[in-house]
Amino acid sequence: MLKVKINGIEVLTESGYTVLQVCEQAGVEIPRFCYHSKLKIAGNCRMCLVEIKGGPPKPVASCAMPIADNMVIETNSEMVKNAREGVMEFMLINHPLDCPICDQGGECDLQDQSMAFGSGASRYDFEKRAIEKKNFGPLISTVMTRCIHCTRCVRFLDDVAGFNELGMINRGENSQIDLYVSSSIKSELSGNIIDLCPVGALTSAPYQFKARSWELKSCHTIDIMDAVGSAIRVDYVGDEVMRILPNINEDVNEEWISDKTRFCYDGLKLKRIDSPYIRKNGRLIKASYTEAFEYIKNRLNEKNNKIGGIVGDLIDCESAFALKIFLNNLGSNAIDCRQDNAGFIPDLGSNSYIFGSTIAGIEEMDTCLLICTNPRKEAAIINARLRKRFLEGNFKISYIGPDFGDDFPFNYKVNILSNDPSILSDILNAQHEYNDILSQNGKHALIIGHDALLHENAEDILKTCLSIADKFMNKNDWNGFNIIHNAASRVGCLSMDMICDTHPAYDKNIDILYLLGADELDFEKIKQQGKFIIYQGHNGDNATDYADVILPVASYTEKDGIYLNTEGRVQYAYKVVNPPANAKPDWEIIYNLASNLGNPLGFNKEAVYMRDYLLEFYPQFKDNDNIISHRNENNAMNINKISETPFQMNKRNFYLTNPICRSSKTMTKCAVELSNNNND
Repeated sequence: MLKVKINGIEVLTESGYTVLQVCEQAGVEIPRFCYHSKLKIAGNCRMCLVEIKGGPPKPVASCAMPIADNMVIETNSEMVKNAREGVMEFMLINHPLDCPICDQGGECDLQDQSMAFGSGASRYDFEKRAIEKKNFGPLISTVMTRCIHCTRCVRFLDDVAGFNELGMINRGENSQIDLYVSSSIKSELSGNIIDLCPVGALTSAPYQFKARSWELKSCHTIDIMDAVGSAIRVDYVGDEVMRILPNINEDVNEEWISDKTRFCYDGLKLKRIDSPYIRKNGRLIKASYTEAFEYIKNRLNEKNNKIGGIVGDLIDCESAFALKIFLNNLGSNAIDCRQDNAGFIPDLGSNSYIFGSTIAGIEEMDTCLLICTNPRKEAAIINARLRKRFLEGNFKISYIGPDFGDDFPFNYKVNILSNDPSILSDILNAQHEYNDILSQNGKHALIIGHDALLHENAEDILKTCLSIADKFMNKNDWNGFNIIHNAASRVGCLSMDMICDTHPAYDKNIDILYLLGADELDFEKIKQQGKFIIYQGHNGDNATDYADVILPVASYTEKDGIYLNTEGRVQYAYKVVNPPANAKPDWEIIYNLASNLGNPLGFNKEAVYMRDYLLEFYPQFKDNDNIISHRNENNAMNINKISETPFQMNKRNFYLTNPICRSSKTMTKCAVELSNNNND
């Protein structure tokens, strides 16, 4: 342990820290603009100056100064005070006086620190320098005259996002941050540079001039645009969501979120379904709940009608469970959470369908085998963790699957093995060169992409990967088997056994199909079978063109709900705003429909909340932030030979993966402009 003295107080610390970090640990505030704990040290702004007694005869940048034994540090001396005032005076030389119209106003580091550490006057009376706005794409608004050259945006895109697109060009007075090539920033994490910018140089384009920070109320919840479950803060005014920002959760998303998570919120108020509809004579007619329920009741009462259900990608556990009970009470077990009929085998235990290494555990990996996945598209936050681990060194990443070329490339070095799924059998039998890597000591892992589970041999591929993990990777407490899910509802529903041998949507024996937010189906094929379709959803999307009854529901910001993310982590989402008009939570509509049919769900919703009823059957969902994990050891796996049919990657647009995104004008702009830049 090292002993240092900070402002006359002795502090014990370990070696390897900087002066700024040790001062933070001791509770001493040091101002900074360029330093950020998740980025490389730059030492640009010089605002973090401190005095080292017996050291250099001038203030030193604490962010870049390593701590040493018996160091005496002064953070409030006259030398430090004068130095910080001088630095702040330089910062403000060219900064425009436009705080009243700046979106950063009220939460601006420059405002706060100029008040706390500035002198309140400037000796500079020449003309200010002006810089033209830059085009960073449809998500980021720029006023580069405000830029103080902290380079946080440059370092984030280089290190975390993996896109070397921004840099400091020119020298001296002509220095400015700019794109190397004039095009929109391509990263799926680009919006994070808005949060990192300590001034108003980079602000949110969709949020621009919409509200002031002190007008907003906030609610902490989780994101469901993918299965990562990023911690987010939703800011709102009245019943309108104004913006979405990241919350810090070191175990999941650290302090980053994807652009889809951050900017999709305008889809929450566009194309919304706010009333029940029934289809008569080929046309949808607005109706009351009573009329809609009666319409469904009449169809159910028709002779020999069989009902099945599909759970969509954005559905909470309570609502999915309500549909399961509803169907069971009608004598049906035909409920499935796989719109795409992916090849999962829940009977093998939850470890067969979760990200077993955990997201934070990526940083402990020594090797990783990617199987038909590009995490950039499937889970941008997980991809950021992989890149973070890659930059630390001694991390070998291999890949089995189709070559992306320049369409959507990896942003770290990957050794491409093949696009032949059968080599997984060779690896299992220790007959492949990759076994040389697995034979080395370390924490090995494999990550299966969602598209691998759409292969014709999906179940055998899954069993083979489980066997590879058991044989070569799973040691002590380490679990090397991982699946990346695309759907926020998937792990929770698989944990409740919502999977069928025959997919209800295409089962010819099913006459009535209940769609719980399910929009990613082949509706032409379904209609050809003459099915009666009941659709519950919040946005007018694919299913509404084919539905016979439409019931309006609350979106994820308008209700409480339990979700399990891709690693099996129990996460509670919270209601932020009220749903529009007649929309209600999914489970409440199902409860009312069941009561109307004379088949109640089994509890009184006035006395027992739906969540409590769910937890009676699945107590493992009770502990928020707990990771569920178990392996059914009693199930012997009979693995058939895997064919040589190559893996295929489905062409999904990253920005248009669900009804909320497809209703969003911002996401549509991204799909057109940014996806064109990626040639995707």
